[in-house]
Amino acid sequence: MGYRISKVYTKTGDQGQTALSDNKRIFKHHPMVEMIGQIDSLNASIGVVVAFSDNKSINETLQHIQHQLFNIGGHLSYPESPSISDADIKHLEDMIDRYNDQLPPLKEFILPGGSKAASLCHQARTTARAVERYYVELMQKEIIQNKMILQYLNRLSDLLFVLARYFNYDQNHIETLWASHRVTTQQND
Repeated sequence: MGYRISKVYTKTGDQGQTALSDNKRIFKHHPMVEMIGQIDSLNASIGVVVAFSDNKSINETLQHIQHQLFNIGGHLSYPESPSISDADIKHLEDMIDRYNDQLPPLKEFILPGGSKAASLCHQARTTARAVERYYVELMQKEIIQNKMILQYLNRLSDLLFVLARYFNYDQNHIETLWASHRVTTQQND
């Protein structure tokens, strides 16, 4: 079995540096450390959704995704380690289709909210979008170039949106549609 954590604190980071999986030490504000931290934040957000969801099938899917996010973090820390495959992206697309096919079609934007699980799913979705934006920034700076991870993050945020809608649908929470208010100007006579 792989790496074992026997001691939580090591004191090796007390000078503002950390080590990637190849033991190369870099400062904790390095963009790669920030990216790995954002992946961790997304993983934690998904864990909160699982904690508030009673849907066993969705929870299993989300926990599988949590494992995949650890794989992504591992790949970013040590690029020789396995990452995301076409099959992983296809799995997300299949899940999107599976749950979206059970929902009424959207005709307007919806406000994030509803049940606890749905609201938390929306929050995880926004975290996924933030991670995706930061990943694109690092791709533009040529720090990372794995486009499959970008595709995975994009599909993941889509899945989280669909799951939020599904939680509300399944728990009979009515979605709140965005009410766009157009300002009308009155002309003075």
